[in-house]
Amino acid sequence: MTVYFTKEHEWISVDGDVGTVGVTAYATEQLGDVVFVDLPEAGRTVDQNGEMAVVESVKAASDVYAPVSGEVIESNPALTSAPETVNASPEADGWFCKIRLSAPDQLAGLMNKSAYDAFCEGL
Repeated sequence: MTVYFTKEHEWISVDGDVGTVGVTAYATEQLGDVVFVDLPEAGRTVDQNGEMAVVESVKAASDVYAPVSGEVIESNPALTSAPETVNASPEADGWFCKIRLSAPDQLAGLMNKSAYDAFCEGL
């Protein structure tokens, strides 16, 4: 699997034509304690850089954007009852949804881990 990152601090781990999406550890540090996550429903079509989900923390509510276009095929049911999983494991168990990619070529515009780390250092 290959992992890509956005400048809005989302990650996508791609396996074949399915990407698992979440927010980065950097994002969770900025958000603070996550208290609620509004996830997209399976079957919903999302556009690259379009609003996909909402994460609410003790500090604020923030939109989560789709790193690629496609169809949501699954959302993480664990986040409904345990939104704090996003803080505890943002780049693993705290994933938001899985998307079947409709335009895999969009991945070329995203950052790899080293580019994302360098991007965050500059913030």
